[in-house]
Amino acid sequence: MTDASTIDHAKMMQHVESHPYPLLFATISGAHLYGFPSPDSDFDLRGVHMLPLETVVGLDEGEQTVEKEGIYDGLEIDLVTHDVEKFFRLMLKRNGYVLEQIFSPLVVYSTSEHEELKSIAKNCITRHHAHHYLGFAATQWKLFAKESPPRVKPLLYVYRVLLTGIHLMRTGEVEANLITLNESAKLSYIDELVDRKRCGPEKGTLQAADLEFHTREYERLTAELESAYEAAKLPEMPSARDELNDLLVQLRLRDPTLGMRGKGKELEIQANQSHP
Repeated sequence: MTDASTIDHAKMMQHVESHPYPLLFATISGAHLYGFPSPDSDFDLRGVHMLPLETVVGLDEGEQTVEKEGIYDGLEIDLVTHDVEKFFRLMLKRNGYVLEQIFSPLVVYSTSEHEELKSIAKNCITRHHAHHYLGFAATQWKLFAKESPPRVKPLLYVYRVLLTGIHLMRTGEVEANLITLNESAKLSYIDELVDRKRCGPEKGTLQAADLEFHTREYERLTAELESAYEAAKLPEMPSARDELNDLLVQLRLRDPTLGMRGKGKELEIQANQSHP
C-alpha cells in the first residue's frame, strides 16, 4: 500500500524546504503513483517552481528545470521540477505526464495555486492526448521486447500507459494507478505481474515464453486505445490558455519575498481510498 504510512513525509518535505525556488506543488509520480513499487524503487518527486521576476525579465534564463537525485537519509530520491511558465506550456501540449503530476493523489506539498491549477488543467485535456500514451507505450514496449529475459517493470509500464490512455479517452479523467484502472479493465494477469514487481527486485524477469502472449495483449490494447481515440468526445484543443496566462502573470507579479511556502499547505501524502 502506497500511502502516508509507507512514505516518509518529513523526509520528502526536506526537498521542498531546500529547493532553491518557491514551489507551487510537489507530488510523487512513478511506480509509487502507478501502484507497483518494488522494495528498491526510488521516489519520483515532481513539481513546479517559480523563478524570481528579475531572472525572468533579465538576460539570465535561470533554471527552467531543476533536477536532483541521490540517496538522502536512506531514501533514493529523483527530484525534477520545472519553472511555472515551462510547465504551463507543457500543459497546453498533449502531455499526459504533466497532468498526472498535477492530479497525483500522493501530495507532498500543495498551495492554493495548486488547487486552482487542478481546476484549470481539466480544460487542457483533449482527445489528442491519446497520441502521448500511444507513443509512450510503444517506447516501453521496445524496452521490454529487446531484453532477454524480458523484465516485468517495462511491461507493467506498457499496460499502465495504455489503460490510462483508454480511461482518459472514455471518461476525460486522469487516472495513473494501474490497480484502480484494472478494476474496470479486468485483465486477469495484472495482479500477478504487480505482485512480482512489488515483492521482487527491480530486475524481476518473465519467462521468454510469455512474450507471445503479451505481444498479443499489447497489440489488442493499442488497437483499443486507437478506437477510444476515434470515438472520444473530448475537445480537439485545450481551452485553458487564457486562464493559465492570467495565473502566470499573477504569480510573476506577486511579492517574491512572500514565496509560495508562506501560503502553502503542507499536506501529508495521502492516497485516495481506492489507490494502493
